[in-house]
Amino acid sequence: MDKFPAISAHSRSLSVVVPVYNESECFQPLLTRLLSLRDRLRDVELEYIFVDDGSNDGTTVLLATAANEYSCVKMILLSRNFGHQAALTAGVDRADGDWVCIIDGDLQDPPELIPEMLAKASEGYDIVYAQRRSRDGETRFKKATASLFYRLITVLCKIEIPPDTGDFRLVSRRAILAFRQMRETHRFIRGMVPWLGFRSAPFLYDRQARYAGSTKWPIRKMLHFAMDALFSFSNFPLRLAVFLGCGMTVFSFIGLLVILYFRFMTTFYVPGISAVIFLILLTSGMHFVVLGIFGEYIGRIFEQSKQRPLYIIAATANLPNP
Repeated sequence: MDKFPAISAHSRSLSVVVPVYNESECFQPLLTRLLSLRDRLRDVELEYIFVDDGSNDGTTVLLATAANEYSCVKMILLSRNFGHQAALTAGVDRADGDWVCIIDGDLQDPPELIPEMLAKASEGYDIVYAQRRSRDGETRFKKATASLFYRLITVLCKIEIPPDTGDFRLVSRRAILAFRQMRETHRFIRGMVPWLGFRSAPFLYDRQARYAGSTKWPIRKMLHFAMDALFSFSNFPLRLAVFLGCGMTVFSFIGLLVILYFRFMTTFYVPGISAVIFLILLTSGMHFVVLGIFGEYIGRIFEQSKQRPLYIIAATANLPNP
């Protein structure tokens, strides 16, 4: 039997995976809008898989109540906060639909667009990724840094990552089966899905402002996420370390020739040690940069070598026990 079954125009089940972390203010509106999809997709069997990534604000209670009321609402409770990408993976691992839609729980990505994405996928695409035309409710700084990030990651990585995209996307069953084989610890799903290589298409939309609450992506997390993206999909930092080392070697050799020239060919003498101190500090700084780059890659090798699970499930609702 084919390990990755072919895409079918008659696929009739859809799994919507929603990672949530402290989204009690958004949960009820989100659930209402997701459940309303049943009226527009009457011929599609729907399941909503919410992954609670260690919430501590009452989100877990709301999820359990919804799962008790609606059989199509399924809950995965992780034992602690494992991070957004691990929570997404947990939901995707338990999704049984012919199609899987990944969407965040803050209502910045409108659930009402899912039927249109399904229609786009029926044209023969395995992956339909939502591409932002605009980003309401976000600061100029965040928009500028996001734009810079996508441009840089596209240049530095060996795969083509569509710009202005997030995790909001629709993925076919065979692409999901292939994705499940990728078990790296430091995950950048926005790059992992394009790496699969299945036929993809963009779906343009206007991203809305967060419905309620505060962002779960402070600058520290954004920087960590960007580093995961860079170090997971590019060896450019290692090459940069080599270029820096070669550049410093050439610079030092030229400086030596200049010093020898002034010492033996002229009577000119430069007193003091300022230049020497400057060169020592410069080369020491470059050494630490290179060691830091090596350390990032070695640390990721160390984390992966332990082969720990990507997440731990504490409880489920409306799903078989893990």
